[in-house]
Amino acid sequence: MPATPPADPARRAGADARRRARCGPRGVGTRGEPRVPVAWHPGHMRREISGLDVHTSHADVAGRDILLWHHGSPQTGAILPPVHAAADGRGLAVVSVARPAYAGSARIPGRTVADVATGLRPVLDALDVASVISVGASGGGPHALACAVAMPERVRAVVAFASPAPFTGGDAWFEGMRAPGGLRAATEGEHARRRFAETDVFDPAQFVDADFAALEGEWAGLARDAGAAEADGPDGLIDDDLAFTRPWGFDLADVTASVLLVQGERDRVIPPAHARMLASALPSATVDLHPDDGHVSILRHLGTALDTATA
Repeated sequence: MPATPPADPARRAGADARRRARCGPRGVGTRGEPRVPVAWHPGHMRREISGLDVHTSHADVAGRDILLWHHGSPQTGAILPPVHAAADGRGLAVVSVARPAYAGSARIPGRTVADVATGLRPVLDALDVASVISVGASGGGPHALACAVAMPERVRAVVAFASPAPFTGGDAWFEGMRAPGGLRAATEGEHARRRFAETDVFDPAQFVDADFAALEGEWAGLARDAGAAEADGPDGLIDDDLAFTRPWGFDLADVTASVLLVQGERDRVIPPAHARMLASALPSATVDLHPDDGHVSILRHLGTALDTATA
């Protein structure tokens, strides 16, 4: 996607927002802009449980089957409208938790992917949910998988959209990423990753036309929420990148739940090779490839993916 505003007047008005949009592990958003409301729906509830900032689609989710939403990097954990709609249409409540260092969740320096999943157990215990469909988008994908190992008795299926695979230690892991600077810096440690954050600039070529269309349409709230997350500072995104490029703290071979890996073949943030790497390491995984989708537009298949996961 060109960095200059498109010629079409209908799209020109949103060009600046598109260029600044942050969604997924590699974008860079706006600083200092007014924050969007955390609650996107009048029925949503926000509370603190075990030091974590917890959002639920209903005041009481006890005994409910839930969609446990693992947000991308960076996000606040607020329940986005398309997530609520997809879950509600299938009889699921939504629980979404800001990872440590995002929004109101306290930072845990050195956290692993597995640490985040373990930290969600007391949240789900307190909410007394019945069962979980663990769903992650981009940076939420590894955490969705980790929950299946941390809570196998609760997690009945996993859906991961555009999820990175465990770091292999070589350049091949970065192939196909348009802007892997943050992840490359993370491999050199926290100090290097923080230095990178000081000059990080969003590269609009990470997204394809379908991504920008999604951000101007049904998933517009995702970009606004990412801007709100960035206003809290870079710690959450930095800690995510560090966790992705270090041992995750669990073995993919221990994921016993069925896993659906939904991936856009045009994704320039997390390329399709990562879905194939994950599938080769998971005991029961299906790869659902979509030739016309990029990193954001792949989320339009959320409803269909839930139908598959709950069948």
